[in-house]
Amino acid sequence: MTEQKDDIELVRGSGNVFADFDVADASLRQLRAILAAEVVKTLDKEKLTVRDAEARTGIAAADFSRIRQAKLDRFTVDRLMRILDRLDRDVRVKVSVAARPEHLAACRRGIATSR
Repeated sequence: MTEQKDDIELVRGSGNVFADFDVADASLRQLRAILAAEVVKTLDKEKLTVRDAEARTGIAAADFSRIRQAKLDRFTVDRLMRILDRLDRDVRVKVSVAARPEHLAACRRGIATSR
């Protein structure tokens, strides 16, 4: 039996997949994704259809469908928080601000760096 060696490099993520793939507004997209996931968890936990959620909250069933499909471009953080509020969820957001690692800051400025 021949032993084959794969050249696989393990890269640890930052915890924000949007930042890892250098997507614009990564932190904002991450927050919206987290809030949307909480909406979906609530719907699933309470076994609510999108129509049931609409009747309970007054928010269009189509919006709940978009959230379930992770089509979040139409949603602001404020709107997602309002939806969670209407689903009787207490939303608490903790904000921390830190300098970007130098290699990310340089990439944003278009400067190549070596690690």
